[in-house]
Parts: sequence; structure tokens; C-alpha cells
Amino acid sequence: MDIDLVNPDFYANGGIPHEQFRWLRENAPVYRHHGDGAGETDFWAITRFDDVVHVSRHPEIFSSREKLALFPEPSEDQLAMQRMMMLNQDPPEHTRKRSIVNRGFTPRTIGKLEDHIRAICDGLIDEVAGRGEADFVHDISAPLPLYVICELLGAPPEDREKIFDWSNRLIAQDDPDYRAPEDDGMAAATELYAYANELAVRRREEPRDDIVTKLLQQHGGEELSVDEFDLFVMLLTVAGNETTRNAASGGMLAFFENPAQWQRLLDERAAGGDRLAGTFPDEIVRWVSPVNLFKRTAMKDTEIRGQRIAEGDKVVVFYSSANRDEGVFADPYSFDVGRDPNPHIGFGGGGPHFCLGAHLARLELRVLFETLLARMPGITQTGDARRLRSNFINGIKEMPVRFAT
Repeated sequence: MDIDLVNPDFYANGGIPHEQFRWLRENAPVYRHHGDGAGETDFWAITRFDDVVHVSRHPEIFSSREKLALFPEPSEDQLAMQRMMMLNQDPPEHTRKRSIVNRGFTPRTIGKLEDHIRAICDGLIDEVAGRGEADFVHDISAPLPLYVICELLGAPPEDREKIFDWSNRLIAQDDPDYRAPEDDGMAAATELYAYANELAVRRREEPRDDIVTKLLQQHGGEELSVDEFDLFVMLLTVAGNETTRNAASGGMLAFFENPAQWQRLLDERAAGGDRLAGTFPDEIVRWVSPVNLFKRTAMKDTEIRGQRIAEGDKVVVFYSSANRDEGVFADPYSFDVGRDPNPHIGFGGGGPHFCLGAHLARLELRVLFETLLARMPGITQTGDARRLRSNFINGIKEMPVRFAT
């Protein structure tokens, strides 16, 4: 089989290359993948669940900091600044940073957002109810996390379009719909840093009950530097937007393609039950795997499944493959809203980089689909879903829908 796991055209035209991943899990789960000869270096593709977890839980062997966590090879001038971002750190530095930001993401703190998220979802449906049709991404799944991010940051809701634009420009450099001419993402980063600085100034002058105020406060002698704060705002803006938006869009597409699962939720709702409300958000995340991959760098010679990996080698873990691993999931190619247990790694494979916003993402997905079930039970797809040209984010850019409310 011809293997190419990183050509963004494949993802734009067909989504996740599941047939390639299936073949690799069975025949070459630790696979030496060749680069393109144009700056992309060779790497080890890790496709089985247990191996992705192993790499994720051993940062002392597989570093996020050495050559950063995103797939493209960084330039030397990018390394110093990007290494201040949690995404690109290893313990103990990452542990220090995480202990500071964790206080804004406790289950109790996130749980207090439920009523607000429900009001956002109702408001989004109110805005399209009279039309009878909408673009699911632009009108529903994209605005939801943007409103929530504004709430977390204490930013005005009208700033959501700026945040949406910055996030797209930072994350979708391979997609011509989002890439600005001659823009490598640095302009968006600069604009976002300036925005974060303005937020910080306002919160120092007028503290509020929001995550920005919490992050700016000193706790036990520890606080974030200006650059660390700016980079965290950028991480929150991108991670909190892209993953939830694309999980919601991909989840809706999964229901369109598996209408019996939508009917299961409708039937349980009609009967007054709520068991599936506790399982369907995780099945959406497993099925969609909104983040396809992350990169690590081997810090010493090591082995995975007997395959020798040399110090300095590039190692790429594929969550979308691990979440279809036949050795872990029964009938993994079936979308099952009642799947239990569901040990997916759509929020990361454990270890220090487990998704900080997992509780928030589950809450947003649950409330959004509960609202859709209540107010748009007959929602249907009326045109093709246009996919993002990206090997990093499993995204949908447009998906036209029709409904009655």
C-alpha cells in the first residue's frame, strides 16, 4: 500500500486516511515515513493505541520541547519563543506552568458555565430559527466555543470574530481559504499577543471572576511572565476553538451518516432518560479525533515494538488511528453513542499533555446536542461537507443544513 499520512490534499478530499492507518496497525505499527524532500524530514509514524499512550506518557524519552509539538520543522528563531508555550514544554517546566493554569479549569469552575453555555446554544438557534436553513459550522459549531472563550477571558462577545480569524490563520496555513497572502501565521500571532496584553492590563486594573484574573495572580510565589501569559491566551484561543468546533461539526456529520444513533438519543429523551448524555460526547471525540497528530523528538536511543528509534528522530503519534485500534475498541468503525467503556485518546494519550479543557469540551458538546435534539430534532444535511486542508486538524469548513423549529 502507498503510505502518505501528511499530504493535506488527502485530508481535504477524503478526511482521515483510515485505510492507510488500518494497514499500518496490522503490518507496520512503527513505520518509517519518508519526508517530501522539501523541508519535511523522515519520521516514525506511531499508529497503535498502546504505543501512542507510551510515547505520550514518557516525555523524558519523547520530548515536546526539543523540536516543538507541531508537525512542521521549526526554524531556529522560532524555538526560543515557542518553547515558552505549554504545548511545547516537558516536565518540570511544563508541570510548573500547568499548576498555574489548572486553577482556571477545575471541574467545579467549568461546571458553573453550564447555564451560560445553554443560553449561548439557545441564542444561536434563535438566530437561525426563522430561516429554516443554515451553515452548521458558521452559524452553530464555530460561534459556540468562541462565545465560551470570550466568557473565559472576560472579553467582549463582539470580539469573537477577531478570535475566529486569528485562530484560523494560526492553525490552517495549508488551507487557501484561511491563509492570507504572504502570511505565515506570525501576523496573526502578533495581533493576538497585543490583544492578550490589552486584556492583562485591564484585568490588573479591574480584577474580575475570570480566568485572566486568576492567571495574573501570584500563587505561592509563582506567576506567569508577560510572554507566558500571551502564549497561553494564544493556546487557549486556538485549542479551545478549533477542537470543540470540529468535534461538534464532525459529530453532527456522524449523526447524519448514522441516523439510527440520532434516533437513539431522541428516543431516550422522549422517555425521560439521560444515560446516553454521559456517553455520546466521548464517542463524538473518539470518532472525529479533531486533533489528528502531534510530534515528539526522541531524546535517546530507544525501541517501540522492537523497532529501534535513534536519538534525535522525529516521532509522530496519530490519535485518529489509535482511536480506531481494533485491539482496544469493539467494532471501532461503528459510531455508537452508548459506547461504554470508551478509553479513547481524543484528548491526548495521558501524561503531562492531557487536554486541559477536556471537561469543558465534553460540557459544550453535551449541551449543544441536547439543545439541537430539543429544538431541531429533524435537522438534515442539504449539501456536502467541505473539509479543512490540514493534516493536523480534522476539520469541516462548511456543512449546509435544513431544519424546522
